[in-house]
Amino acid sequence: MLQATTAHALPIFARQTGQSCVACHAGGQFPELTPYGRMFKLNGYTLGERTIPIAAMAIGDLSKTRANSDANGNPINTKDGLPIFDFASIFLAGKITDKIGGFAQFTYTNYDHQNGVTNKWQGHWGSDNTDFRFVDRIIGEANDLILGVTLHNNPTVQDVWNSAPAWGYPYISSTISPVAKIPNLPVIEGSLATQVAGIGGYMYWNKTLYAELTAYSTADGIWSFLSHGNSEGNAAHPQIYLRGYNPYARIALTRDWGAHSAMVGAFLLNVNAYPNDPNQFPIFGQGVTRYRDFGMDAQYEYLLEPHTVTAQARYVRENVHDPNNFVFSDSTSGNLDSLRLKTSYVYQSKYGISLSFFNTTGSPDSTAHAASANFHPNTQGWMPEIFWMPNQRIRIGVQYTHFNKFLGATSNYDGNGRNARDNDTLFVYLWAVSW
Repeated sequence: MLQATTAHALPIFARQTGQSCVACHAGGQFPELTPYGRMFKLNGYTLGERTIPIAAMAIGDLSKTRANSDANGNPINTKDGLPIFDFASIFLAGKITDKIGGFAQFTYTNYDHQNGVTNKWQGHWGSDNTDFRFVDRIIGEANDLILGVTLHNNPTVQDVWNSAPAWGYPYISSTISPVAKIPNLPVIEGSLATQVAGIGGYMYWNKTLYAELTAYSTADGIWSFLSHGNSEGNAAHPQIYLRGYNPYARIALTRDWGAHSAMVGAFLLNVNAYPNDPNQFPIFGQGVTRYRDFGMDAQYEYLLEPHTVTAQARYVRENVHDPNNFVFSDSTSGNLDSLRLKTSYVYQSKYGISLSFFNTTGSPDSTAHAASANFHPNTQGWMPEIFWMPNQRIRIGVQYTHFNKFLGATSNYDGNGRNARDNDTLFVYLWAVSW
C-alpha cells in the first residue's frame, strides 16, 4: 500500500479572502495551518468572495541514496542524483455558496511506476485529495457553534491539525527512491487515500471542542470520481474494496491564547478490507481483514513575527485481525505501532528548519514482512530539513532521511548484507505554486 501525496497552499484561497498565504499557513510553511486557516477550513472554505477557482503547483527534485546498489549490483534508485520533474497538481477549489465550498485536486506523477516488461518509467493522472463541505455557523451571546458535513476521499484529509496523518510531516519527500520511506505504516497513515468515499458530520464549539463521526465505503459507482486512476486489475494502482460502512471518530480539545495555540486529541478508525488476488482483482467470497487504528495526537504553535514555532506529535496503534491469513501467515492477528514527532522554526516567514523523529514497531511475520531477515517491521530514524521561501509561491528545501533501524535491524536487515543506513536519502526540492 502506498503513502499519499497531500494538497497544500492554494492561491485560490488567498485571492478569495484577500489575505496573504502567511495568514492561513504558519510562517508561510504550507500546509501547516494557523488558527485563522483552521477556521477557514472548518467554515467550509466559504469565507470571502467567490473568485477564479483554479490553481496549480509543481515539484522538481533530486534524490540521492547512500548505497544505491542492491545485492546483485543493480541500481535501487534509477534516477539517483539526477534532477527530475516529479509531479504537478491542478486544483479546483473555493467558495460555491455561502454555506458550501471545497477543493478537488488532480495530480500527474511523472515517474509513477516502471513498465514490467521494458522497465521504462510511466506517468499517471489521478484523483488526489478532495474535500467538499456544507457548513452552518450559529453565533450567540455565549456560544459559537460550527456544524458541518464533509465528503472526502482520504481519512483525516478533512482534519485541520498537522498532527493528523493526511497533513502530517513530511509535507514532501522522495517519491522515486524505493528505500526512502518507512516501509510499514497503519492504514490510517495513507493506505486508503483516494480509495474511499467518506461522508461525515462534525461540530466545533466555542473554539474549544471538536468532534467528528464519519463513515467510509469503497469509492466506486457514483463515488468513482474520488478514486479516478485506481481500478480492478491495475497492478500499479489497484482499487481497495471495503465491506460496508467503516466508522471513524475524532475528538480534539483546543485553546488559543495570545501568540500561542495548542491541541490534544484522539481518533479511531475501524476498517474491514477485502484482499486482492495476485492480479489485483478483489476476492469477495473469503472474508475480510479488520484493521482497528487508535491514535493520539497533539500540536503546539507560537506565531509572533518574525518567529514561528510549531510542533506536532502523533502515536497510532493498529490491531489487525486476519482470520483467513490474507496478510499474515504465522498468526491470525498482529499489531503495528507508529510514532512521529516533529518541530519547526521559521524566521521572517522565509528561513526554516525542521527536525522529525519516526519509530515503527510491530509483530513479526514471515509473509507480511518478508523483506526483513528476521521478519520484523521495526524501523526508526530522523529527518532534518532546511528550507527557504523567497516568496509566497516558492519553497526550496534540503531534507535528509537517516535510518537508525530498518525492517528490524541496524545491519544486514535483508540477509544480503544491506544495512539500515544504506537507505539514507538526501532530497533536494523546488516547490512552486502558481496563482
